[in-house]
Amino acid sequence: MAKNKYQYVAKEASGRQVKGVFEGASIDDVTGRLRQRGLAVVNVELYTKPAGINLFGGPAKKASQAELAMFTRQMATMLGAGIPLLEAIDILTDQIEETNKGFGAALHELTDKVRGGTAMSEAMTGYRRIFPDIYVNMVKAGEASGQMDGILNRLADYMEASEALKSEIKSAMTYPVVSLCMIIAIAGYLLVGVVPQFAEMFTRMNVPLPPVTVVVMFMSDWLQAHWYVPVITVIALIVGYKQGMKSDGFAYVMDTVKLKLPVFGNLTQKVMVSRFTRTFSTLLSSGVPLLGALEIVANTAGNRVLSTAVMATRESVREGQSLTAPLEECWVFPSMVVRMIAIGEKSGALEALLSRVSDFYDEQVHTTVKSLTSLIEPIMIGMMGLIVGVIVLAIFWPILAMQQALGQQAAG
Repeated sequence: MAKNKYQYVAKEASGRQVKGVFEGASIDDVTGRLRQRGLAVVNVELYTKPAGINLFGGPAKKASQAELAMFTRQMATMLGAGIPLLEAIDILTDQIEETNKGFGAALHELTDKVRGGTAMSEAMTGYRRIFPDIYVNMVKAGEASGQMDGILNRLADYMEASEALKSEIKSAMTYPVVSLCMIIAIAGYLLVGVVPQFAEMFTRMNVPLPPVTVVVMFMSDWLQAHWYVPVITVIALIVGYKQGMKSDGFAYVMDTVKLKLPVFGNLTQKVMVSRFTRTFSTLLSSGVPLLGALEIVANTAGNRVLSTAVMATRESVREGQSLTAPLEECWVFPSMVVRMIAIGEKSGALEALLSRVSDFYDEQVHTTVKSLTSLIEPIMIGMMGLIVGVIVLAIFWPILAMQQALGQQAAG
């Protein structure tokens, strides 16, 4: 049997994490051999070179969630119509290559592996930038149950709902971000391009200046002399944040801050709960085992606070305890959600109740986003008016004072 290279993450008996590449016939083969060496396996997947533009100018093998959702829906439709798996992938590959050559190239390679006897779910593990963990595990469940078309339809529903929620959030945030950039640009132009001209005139005339004009002129002088400081500060903050997020401790603190922010924290919490319940429901309804579903949910949570709570829940279930006990201790989960999960656990209808909770929170997110949009618009307009107004006042106050003084002199 041909051997492939697999990259693994494991832990030694001392707890030290180790990574490497191992040759084997399959993921299970590599996992077994690593365990024989006394390693606790964390993850094993097909080894691939880092995605992106290669040295020979090849396309990056990646796909957006919208593209993957469309591929999944079309696959489910074809399989439901009785078209064989490989033929369905071939048909879709020809179509996808016209718009995304990288995705099409990955599907060509995927088809070759499946045709060579590799399970589709295993072949997908080599393309993590296209097929996330939830996708691979649901396909694996579909292979085991023989209901691939039904599971792909559920997966497409999940991805479309997630993409719609993400698009709604992005759309709501576009206005404040664009408005903030415009405010900064206008203020910068006035301070650097307009104020210096009047400042020179005020200096020549040697007139007393009101406090607001002194402050604005100082800001203008400082910005002209040290324009690079704000630029470097912003870049440093962005780089520092990205590097810090690689640390579990820093990421946990920042994720906590995001959930505690005024106004936006409430929205973030609702989005997190909606994503958690929808992902969990989709995995369970597709036949993914409970422990495996909890692990995937934790890895795709997008928030360390929620992820930590879900992993604690997984350990609780592994030890034979209740599913809801650790969730009750985590402040991220509202009591209503915990009670619904408890009812679903007792009644055996957990996935159905989770789906209803997700629908409820999707609606809550929609309402909150709409309210925020209507609230942010006047705030941004007010900020712009205040900044421009202060600068204009600082410029024209001395001019009006000079005109008044000249008028008094002429009258005298």
